[in-house]
Amino acid sequence: MELVDGDIVLRPIKLRDQRAWREVNRRNRDWLRPWEATIPPPGPGGPLTNRPTYRQMVRHLRSEAHAGRMLPFVIEYQGRLAGQLTVAGITWGSMCSGHVGYWVDEAVAGRGVMPTAVAMAADHCFRTVGLHRVEVCIRPENAPSRRVVEKLGFREEGLRPRYLHIDGAWRDHLVFALTAEEVPEGLLRRWRRSRDRSTPNSGN
Repeated sequence: MELVDGDIVLRPIKLRDQRAWREVNRRNRDWLRPWEATIPPPGPGGPLTNRPTYRQMVRHLRSEAHAGRMLPFVIEYQGRLAGQLTVAGITWGSMCSGHVGYWVDEAVAGRGVMPTAVAMAADHCFRTVGLHRVEVCIRPENAPSRRVVEKLGFREEGLRPRYLHIDGAWRDHLVFALTAEEVPEGLLRRWRRSRDRSTPNSGN
């Protein structure tokens, strides 16, 4: 499944993306480090867990996707790999929910790439996959990521103290959410309308 809006494409991550993925991550090391998930030290007698290799990561993402628990995408902008977006923690039954995580190359930040990617992913979740709710959890200090959900009109639902292990410690996260009923016309369509009303200097 590929999702396309102009120069922006969401497509499944592949093993052959390794070189481009590593190059983008290398250039963005300082930009991404404060927001990257880390593995906490094991408790007494707990197993040591090393950071997975790229191939291990892709195989895990594929396995979770086949099990219906995850949608792992890379983001392409103007034909080049520019980031990653994953819908994870997909739960069915009476919840029908998932949460979205993402990162983008600093070189294309501020061009509307990430809001468009999140909007496409949310519409896919609501209209094709059949989810009812998507949420995004963001560190309060992560202003660029907060701007993404604010532009898209996600609701802020509150604080989850020490929610995820990020950059070497347990960090608080703000929860932003959206349900299918809130965007009957589609989130991408709403985002385009909002973007078109903006001035060229609005930062979108």
